[in-house]
Amino acid sequence: MTFNPYAYDFHEDPYPTYAWLRAHAPLYRNEELDFWALSRYADVTAGFRDNVRLSSANGVSLDPLAYGPHAHRTMSFLAMDEPRHLRMRALVSRGFTPRRVRELEGRVAELTRQHLDKALERKEFDVIGEFAGKLPMDVISELLGVPAADRDRLRALADTVMHREDGVLDVPPPAVEAAIELAGYYADMLAQRRRHRGEDLVSALLDAEIDGERLKDEEVIGFVFLMVVAGNETTTKLLGNALYWAWRNPDERTRVLADAALVPAWVEETLRYDTSSQIIVRTAATDLEYHGRTVPEGARVLLLIGSANRDEDAFPGGDSYRIGREFNHQLASFGAGVHFCLGASLARLEARVALTEIVGRVADYEIDDAAAERVHSTNVRGFATLPARITAR
Repeated sequence: MTFNPYAYDFHEDPYPTYAWLRAHAPLYRNEELDFWALSRYADVTAGFRDNVRLSSANGVSLDPLAYGPHAHRTMSFLAMDEPRHLRMRALVSRGFTPRRVRELEGRVAELTRQHLDKALERKEFDVIGEFAGKLPMDVISELLGVPAADRDRLRALADTVMHREDGVLDVPPPAVEAAIELAGYYADMLAQRRRHRGEDLVSALLDAEIDGERLKDEEVIGFVFLMVVAGNETTTKLLGNALYWAWRNPDERTRVLADAALVPAWVEETLRYDTSSQIIVRTAATDLEYHGRTVPEGARVLLLIGSANRDEDAFPGGDSYRIGREFNHQLASFGAGVHFCLGASLARLEARVALTEIVGRVADYEIDDAAAERVHSTNVRGFATLPARITAR
């Protein structure tokens, strides 16, 4: 079997490929695209924790234009090793403390109701375009101080940055142009904050210091880019995937729509079964031994998160969608070790609040599977459009 992360057929359903890799090629080599891949839960999670031998300094994407020593300009501390990673993470983490995230809950609920009110009036709407895509962008934008009038445009640009046409093996020109426009927007916003501070995270980062050192402009812009592209996209896809897989499993949908207490378990099972972040790239900092073979220094190594979460050794019955299953292992969805996702608690909060509001106001729903469209990306899995018909309570 050929494993090609760019193939549209793979994007439609990657899980048979993952199962084959775990069984027959736990260390897989693709000569044409020049990468190695680890697919078993034990190897993927160990790879996350092995941040010295598996470097993040070249970024997390397989796309040649996005891979290399410049990756931190758009992926911020995701594309850094220690001690640079620790310094940057320590500064920006002040906006994501457990207390700060808890304080956002009321506002997330308010934003959820605003978008849901409009959508439910129509009864038929695109779940992504009218709800799941708007809520995370609003939350991120309010943290950063992005005006409401600019948010739809920024989300469209973020979508363009992620999307890949069939057969395109690098960052396409539209994605490059969108990235340039996003970076320009953030540079202008940063210049405005230098003149007039606000109550937002960008203003806080301008004043933050560690040992007397402040962030450079390009470091702040890189972090904001990461927030809007990665933080927004993954939560949008989580919400869409949760609604889609509950619809595909009617018994599970009936259970969760009847009991809001199951919503946290709904979020966790979706994170396991069909997680937004599917593939993360690392660079071998030295020769590495896996399954009797040697990965040479400098090679690109793919950690297959989506595969790890379906590994029967970690999650028995992994190919079934069961809300409320017991987890004996930590999900691979948010990584592990020093690079554990900084926004994990915020993503879970947004999903829990949004889905709880839906359970309280929706008696049932149908998804137009034939009209749904997927995002095509080597890193992210989810829907670009998800048309639905709602029966309100």
